[in-house]
Amino acid sequence: MAEALYMADCYLKEFDAKVVSVKDGKFVVLDKTAFYPASGGQAHDTGKLIRKSDNKEFKVVYVGKFSGEISHEIEGEGLQEGDEVHGVIDWERRYKLMRMHTASHVLSGVFQKEAGALITGNQLDTDKSRIDFSLENFDREKIDEYIRKSNDIIEKDLPIKIYKVPREEAEKDPSMVKLAKGLPEGIKELRIVEIETFDRQPDGGTHVKSTKEVGKIVFLKAKNQGANNRRVYFALE
Repeated sequence: MAEALYMADCYLKEFDAKVVSVKDGKFVVLDKTAFYPASGGQAHDTGKLIRKSDNKEFKVVYVGKFSGEISHEIEGEGLQEGDEVHGVIDWERRYKLMRMHTASHVLSGVFQKEAGALITGNQLDTDKSRIDFSLENFDREKIDEYIRKSNDIIEKDLPIKIYKVPREEAEKDPSMVKLAKGLPEGIKELRIVEIETFDRQPDGGTHVKSTKEVGKIVFLKAKNQGANNRRVYFALE
């Protein structure tokens, strides 16, 4: 299984790796990667792989995780098993996604503290994102209030740190779980994203180093998604 470099360093923009396998000429698995695969609601990274032997560039258009392996879909054939490459992340896109993901943690923290709401689904993208919450009442004024409180948290410029804890420790703190489906099964050690003095959540995504980097959350709209389920759309500025 490839080493996921983004798990330890979300700000890593470039890296060196070796091609482990190539399927159908365009699906490339590396021994290590900083490219984030579409997962956990966060959209995938894009960028390029540069073959070191001749500096030929291969555009990375999609990254996914299949059977536990991170696969990079490239434009153009030519990469072979054993090739050494230099990976470059489309940093503008990645940084927008990092800001969005951290914003979602602030929002979910506020919604849980204020209304006991848990996340039932989400989709985080560069321009706008959505989170589905287990909210009994559809109260537009309350949602506006939660957005304001979230922006107050962001303005405090709280540091964000990432570390791992044993599953048993996470299970002792029910407030840490923001997903309605609970903690992921079969994982003995959980990666925690902590917004200091405010929120802790198990998470495998990429995040900024402080809440101030998020910017400002802009509430776009909310929709009823059936019984006790509300969908909140937001953007950043």
